[in-house]
Amino acid sequence: MRTGLFRTGLLVMALGFGFISCDNSTENEESIETDPIVFNKEAEVYLIHSNGDTLRKIDVELAETDYEKQTGLMYRESLGSEQGMLFVYESARIRNFYMKNTYMPLDILYYDTDSTLVSIQKNATPRDETNLPSDGPAQFVLEINAGLADEWGVTSESKFSVVRD
Repeated sequence: MRTGLFRTGLLVMALGFGFISCDNSTENEESIETDPIVFNKEAEVYLIHSNGDTLRKIDVELAETDYEKQTGLMYRESLGSEQGMLFVYESARIRNFYMKNTYMPLDILYYDTDSTLVSIQKNATPRDETNLPSDGPAQFVLEINAGLADEWGVTSESKFSVVRD
């Protein structure tokens, strides 16, 4: 009988310590605040009409490393009306983008090796993980605020050039 009481007492104490150690209160927890990601101009992109006229000059950040390409414009709250991000790849192939963790709608412009426009994914939906492929091989991808490709008159005959800072 004493052994049974002893075991029962141990079980009650063990459960009591378990409940105490599983305290989920958040009194002492601190939230981690991160600094907003700020735009860092690395180059200028000139969007060029088929007749050679400049449609628009925009400041861009370059995505050249694997990390920069994987992160892109994720976690950013906004992008200036004449800013964008240019993804630079070593060769042309079908490119697949998505909007995971991207908080603003974008136009995604895919360009071939010779800077000819391959296709545009217009008004890509924020935080959507749907695959947004290029219509053909692309070596460069330019992301700008949604609606600007139409506003600026970018067409299938448009090209681009880049000048690094």
